[in-house]
Order: sequence, then C-alpha cells, then structure tokens
Amino acid sequence: MEVDKIIENPEAPDFANTVEALERKGRRLENIAAILFNLNHAETSGELEEIASEATARLTEFSNDLTLNPQLFERVKTVYDYYHGRLWEASPLAPDQWMLLDNTYKGFTRSGAGLNEADKEKYRTITSELSQLTLRFGRNVLAETNAFSIRLTDPADLEGLPAHVVEAMAGEAKEQGVEGWVVTLKAPSYIPFMTYSPRREIKRELWMRYNSRGFGGGEHDNREAVKRIAELRLQLANLLGYATFADYVLEERMAGTSKRVETFLHDLLAETRQWGVRDFEMIRDYARMDDGDFMSWDWAYYEEKYRNERYALSDEAIKPYLKLENVLKGIFLLAEKLYGLTFRENKAIPLYHPDVKAYEVHDESGKFMAALYLDFFPRKGKQGGAWMTSYREMYAGPEGEVRPLVSLCCNFTKPTASAPSLLTFNELETLLHEFGHALHGMLSEGRYASLTGTNVYRDFVELPSQIMENWATEKEFLDLWAVHYKTGEAIPAELVERIVAAKNYLAAYRHLRQVSFGLNDMAWHSITAPVEESVDLFERRAMEKAQFFPHIPGTCFSTGFSHIFSGGYAAGYYSYKWAEVLEADAFALFRERGIFNREVAGSFRRNILSRGGSEHPMSLYMSFRGHEPDPRALFDKMGIPH
Repeated sequence: MEVDKIIENPEAPDFANTVEALERKGRRLENIAAILFNLNHAETSGELEEIASEATARLTEFSNDLTLNPQLFERVKTVYDYYHGRLWEASPLAPDQWMLLDNTYKGFTRSGAGLNEADKEKYRTITSELSQLTLRFGRNVLAETNAFSIRLTDPADLEGLPAHVVEAMAGEAKEQGVEGWVVTLKAPSYIPFMTYSPRREIKRELWMRYNSRGFGGGEHDNREAVKRIAELRLQLANLLGYATFADYVLEERMAGTSKRVETFLHDLLAETRQWGVRDFEMIRDYARMDDGDFMSWDWAYYEEKYRNERYALSDEAIKPYLKLENVLKGIFLLAEKLYGLTFRENKAIPLYHPDVKAYEVHDESGKFMAALYLDFFPRKGKQGGAWMTSYREMYAGPEGEVRPLVSLCCNFTKPTASAPSLLTFNELETLLHEFGHALHGMLSEGRYASLTGTNVYRDFVELPSQIMENWATEKEFLDLWAVHYKTGEAIPAELVERIVAAKNYLAAYRHLRQVSFGLNDMAWHSITAPVEESVDLFERRAMEKAQFFPHIPGTCFSTGFSHIFSGGYAAGYYSYKWAEVLEADAFALFRERGIFNREVAGSFRRNILSRGGSEHPMSLYMSFRGHEPDPRALFDKMGIPH
C-alpha cells in the first residue's frame, strides 16, 4: 500500500518522501471515485445509488484511517515543523510547495489527527454518520422532484404556454404512458409553466410541492436530517476546538471568519433592502390581484409579463436567437478570442449517455489542454441544476504532465421533433457561468492535483464562473453568433439594447434572494447547541429580514437546500455574493480595455485561471487587478446608489 510505504520509509521525513508522496498516492482510487460519484449525479440508478452509498462509507472510513494515523501524522508534523521553524531563512520551497505543505498539515489537524484516541473514535463516528446523512439528503430531494407531476387534459390549461413547452409536456405525457400533457418539478418543465401560465391554482400546487420537498413526511422527509446534519457538524467543530462549524469552515476561506461573513451579508442587506422593497412593490402593484393576495407562485408570471411590457422583452422574444448549438459556437469563439482555445468533437471518446458529447481542447500552440464532456438535457437519473466537475484533475509528476477531464452538466429543454433546444437568457448566463468553471479546470497548470483547477477556496471558486456571465449582455459578443434559428437573421441591435437596458431589472430583489440563502446557511452553521425548534421556524427567523412574501405553512426551504446539506457549500453559500464583488471589480478592467482584450485575458489566465490554489487567493487577485476587490463595483453594476 502506498501509505504504508510512506510510514515505513526508513529515511528521515522530508518534503519529497512525505508531503509530495501523500499528494501523489491513490491516483487510481481517485479516478474510480470520480467516475462513480459523477455518474451518480448525472446518470444514476437504484443500483448505482446503493454502490455510491456503500463507497461513501468505505471512503470515509479510509480517509479517517489516514488522517487519524499517528505515525503518518508524526511524519507530516516533522516536515511542517522543520520548515516553519526556519521561516527567516531563504526558503527552499516554492509558493505552491508551501501551500501544499500547509494544506497537508491542516488536512490532518482539521481532520482530528491531534485528538486523543477516545476523541478520534468520536470523530470517526461523526464523520461516518455525516457522510451517509448528506448522501441520503440529496437522494431524498431527487426522489421528491421525480415523484410529482400534474397531468393536464383540458387544452384551456395550456393558455399562455409557448408551443415548445406544450410539446415538451406532451412528450412527458407520452413517456409516462398517459394522455394529455404533463408538467413536472424538473426545471425545464417547472420554470416555464410558472413563468407563462396564468392558471393560479395549478401553479399554486406546483409551487407548494416544489417548496415542500423533504418536508411532507414519509420516507423522503428531510426535517430530522437537516437538524441532525447541523448538530453533527457542530459536534465535529467542537471536537476540533471551534465554537461553531462556520468558524471551522471559514478558517480556510478567503473571508476568514464567521464574523466577517455575517457582517458582509448584513451590510449587503442594509445597502440594498430599500431597493429590494421597491422592486417587490413594483411587481405587486402591477399584478393588481383581484382573486386573492399576491403570492410567491404569482411572482414569475408577473415578473415576466411586466418585463415584457416595460422592455418589450420576453424570453420568447430572445430564445429564437439562442439556439443551443449557436450558443455553444459563440462560447467556443469567446474562449478562442480570449485564450486561443479550439474545440474539436471526438466521437471516439467513450460516453455514459447518448446525449453527451466529448471534445478535445487545444491552445493556440496546438497543446492538448483537456477533454471536455458536455451533458445538456434532463433525464430521470440526472440531478437538477447545472454544474461543472472533473473526472480527473490536472497534475505533473515523474510520468509527465497529465491533463484534466472536465465535465459540464445542465438541464436545458431537449429538442423536439419540430423545435431545437432554445435557451432562455438566464440559461445563456448559466452556460457561460459553468463554462467559466470549465475554463478554470481546462487551463490549469501546476504540479499538484490538489492545487490545480477549481481546487481553491470556496469563496474564490466562483470568480472565474461569474465573470463569464458579463459577456451575455455585450453586443460585441452577441453579434458574433446570435442569429434566428429559422431565418438566420442576426440578433437585432434594438433587441440587444433592450437586453442591456433590462439587465438590472429587479437586480436588488434577486440580490436579496441570494443574501437570504446565505443568511439561512450561516444560521444553521453558527449554532452553538442542537436546534430544538422546528426546521421551518428556525429558517424563518434566519431569513425573515430578506423576505418579502408571507410564509406559507407546509413549506420549507431548508429541507430542499442541497447546496448546504448535500453539496459543498455548508457555511459557504455567501461565496456567491462574495464572488460577485470580485467579478464586478475584475470585469471592470475588461470593460475599460476591451471585452476581448488579449492582454487582460492573458493576465486573468496567468494569475487566476492557471494558478488554481497554488497561492492565497487574495495574492492572486491582487496580482491580476492591482488592488483588493472594491465592493462598490457590485453596486455600480446593479445600478444601486451608494
């Protein structure tokens, strides 16, 4: 076993035979685990879920065996103490080696290596239960999403729905073996129905079921899981010497402390609350409800209707110019203009589903940079949302440089017999966002897999993704590829102008929605004692200052909040807003010097995209921008006075 060789090495511990050796152990296991867990998200089955559950337990146990091994920790500590005891001397370590050394040491201490034997057993018990609970939480949300649908048989219930939505609903009905049309809780079905249908009662039922996932009792209820996960995370933090789980997490984040995050979120709330109220009241007053109060399930419909009236801009007016194939062509062209990348489909690369396509990515010198998998459409075994992941990270070792295998998954409307996949403007931004993550992976350079690509602080990882969204409203970019899928007509200049004019439509309201999610996250992970009250009451206390609609009994956000209870964003959801400050300030440089400026793009690539986590993110950011991020750039972007 590779670890045994490190422990039993008769030579004195040093950076190469201990720290680097640990970094390079288990390549085959990591590759297999990446395949398993990525497929469990993208193309799962009952059998695969069982395998993933068993593998999670075994991998957690294996990880604990490593980090709680006293002989292994002693070797790491010896190397750590040696170098940190000579900080005043000229360092023989490069910056990425210092980062690897510190990360390795903290990886042990933050995983219980310094605990006594009794506490190590407690650590094992806690982490084992947590790994299973978080996995089950995600399975429950997926199961509840898949389990509910509404069958419509009256054509009158299709009022207001675009033809492609009706066709997709008919296709869903056919797949289920029923007559009529079926709307589901999956995003490509749920969101268009909520946006375009005037049928309040149907939308109310859909909204209620969507917002009560994991809250309705039965085998997929997540209420106790939420409280238990939060309690176990608190126990884990306390065991390691931290007052809260947020304190434990944020020690290894750009923000640094829970106090700074809480101040950050509350400052954002205070700066924008009045503008969010203005946005909300504008739509509420426009709706002029005469059949009851203005409710959450009314928002999407009247928001879209008002936007269309005010800006003569609806998703349906934009979508003909956003054919998926054209959007992809445009994004590839953007990557070429900024970074000299080219993309060539390779049908010889094995795929896990017929919908998936694989591309070879090369830079302008012809160097192979990555394999890129694109998986765009929903299916039963695929989780909702959009994400980027890697089947293999980039690293360099004795065997040479190994390039990454990057995957990008979305849930866009699937083409039908009569219409291609046409994206909404939000979906265009989503694809640009995830492609930014993909660039972070594909352009990575470095020696150590744990420090390349998206392996950075959680509150820094969204900078490369969110900055890409800015190009969605740049006419100079859209003019390169956005044509009507039927006529070939270029996107009209006046339509682009309306898109630009509308970009801050309800910006404060949407901003506060994200702030509310961050407040919810921090509340669950700042507890100092187990939560005794109900899950829904606890979250209401946390989110109420950023809420506008009344609470609806029987609904709960937390029981479906996969980002923090089954994903990697526990005590980290604030990072989306944190990254918005970073990207607003960073994109200001592109706007100043040109949105395709190769010099600025080259600097962004050298200092951000290629560097991964090889240095502290603030150092990397300042190397690119020349100063710390300025939060005023975000308010300027949103059009909010400050």
